[in-house]
Amino acid sequence: MVENHSQSYVYSPFARLLHWLIAGLIFAQLIIGWTMPDVHHDTLPTGEIAWHLGVGAAIVAVMAIRIIWRMTHAPEPAELSPQLRFASNATHWLLYTLLLVVPLAGWANASARGWMVNLLGVLPYPALAPKGSSTGMALGDIHSVLAWVLLAVIALHIAAALFHRFVFRDSVLKRML
Repeated sequence: MVENHSQSYVYSPFARLLHWLIAGLIFAQLIIGWTMPDVHHDTLPTGEIAWHLGVGAAIVAVMAIRIIWRMTHAPEPAELSPQLRFASNATHWLLYTLLLVVPLAGWANASARGWMVNLLGVLPYPALAPKGSSTGMALGDIHSVLAWVLLAVIALHIAAALFHRFVFRDSVLKRML
């Protein structure tokens, strides 16, 4: 059954800026993460690895702003069936969770390696794990696995937006454009 939702609500310009900024940062991070060399015990944080740390720090900062914005500026709900509303809410909260947990796990791993994480190369972030921490090192593996989970959830998110646009022919996608 095709649902035709006629909604006129769009997200605020700031909410849309944060959404697309995160999308761009994640896209850049996936390219950097895919092309950077493997991280070993004696790897130094230079080149693509330094870029990966910097973009990850930016993702943490923008996500913190985005979560505060979302908590203080709740969006108008889309006109969806209860099942689609549940799926939408679950997917969005999973995205928000992964967009925090993945970079935080990477940050903890960097801390355990003794690497400094800086926002824009200027603002140092505190260490999340002591140097040599086995937990921090293990979080590097979790970071890698959850990055793939994040990629899958992003693909689902994009597929759902396109499904709304081309199958339901509603304005759900237009809310964020």
